[in-house]
Amino acid sequence: MQHTNFTFVLPNDVHVPDIRDLRHYDRPTKSLILLHGLTGTDTDWLYGGVAQDMAVQYNLAVFMPTTGNSFYLDRGYLGGNYCEFIGKELPEYIRKVFGFCESRENTLIAGLSMGGFGALHTAFAYPDTFSGCIALSSALVYNELAGKGRREDDPIPPAMARDIFGDTMNILKSDRNPEYQYQQLKEKGQQLPKIYMAIGTEDSLYAGNVNFSRFLEAQKADYRFEDGPGKHDWIFWNEYIDRGLGWLLQ
Repeated sequence: MQHTNFTFVLPNDVHVPDIRDLRHYDRPTKSLILLHGLTGTDTDWLYGGVAQDMAVQYNLAVFMPTTGNSFYLDRGYLGGNYCEFIGKELPEYIRKVFGFCESRENTLIAGLSMGGFGALHTAFAYPDTFSGCIALSSALVYNELAGKGRREDDPIPPAMARDIFGDTMNILKSDRNPEYQYQQLKEKGQQLPKIYMAIGTEDSLYAGNVNFSRFLEAQKADYRFEDGPGKHDWIFWNEYIDRGLGWLLQ
């Protein structure tokens, strides 16, 4: 019900001597849906990030959509269901047009900041679509949103939080909370994606990421968490998207 863009990179014209591990070319090309952060767009990972290099190094078809500052959540009406767009509509379109995203095993999702939250949330909302998830410097702000005393000058001011997340006082017991999503999937015995998380130790979102990694540890999830010196910037994200893909595709 509205126009949208996505940018893509396919592993064409590969120069074999430049590939670090040719084993990735002994299998079919896998698909990666790669999400931008707050205020971002579909070209962020192309110009600020290393999407093209990752496509070549890991034999990946990389698709980068744009959704505005939606946090990749459903609003409950046609044209506003961004989670459904990322988790269902876009993979179906890619499958029909490009022939990729043809199976769960060969489909991954990743993102940074707001896109890190979106990658986790979408992977849990559509566990039959994605076998692996990479969440970098994720905006895991649901505990903060559930609290009181938020100000208009916050990065996510109260009016924006209500518009995106709904009733923030009930967010912890809703599908806006990835912890709640994960527990629901586990109770139902559904298959769960492998999860890679990373956060810089100088990042303001560090505490929320550490807490979520402890939650995954308590749930005995198939996950890996890494931190290291770094801020909320492309220097960190470009290094750790490589590390995350290396772990998922080992």
